[in-house]
Amino acid sequence: MDSNVPATPASAWTDAYFRSLLDWQAACGASVLRAQQVQWGMLAAWQQSAKAIQQELLDQWTSRFGGGVPLDG
Repeated sequence: MDSNVPATPASAWTDAYFRSLLDWQAACGASVLRAQQVQWGMLAAWQQSAKAIQQELLDQWTSRFGGGVPLDG
């Protein structure tokens, strides 16, 4: 082989291919993580509403069967 012939075109193409593949993978990974964060946020909001409903039901039960006003107010 001639040492004057640079081997960069093939390696540059391979590097660019892998770099674009890794960029695509990072973009997809970031999108999946963002979607999962939204899902966790929706779950947290749903749990807050379920907590409020449970507290209201407990207060009603306490008022009716517990003999008076609930302790928290």
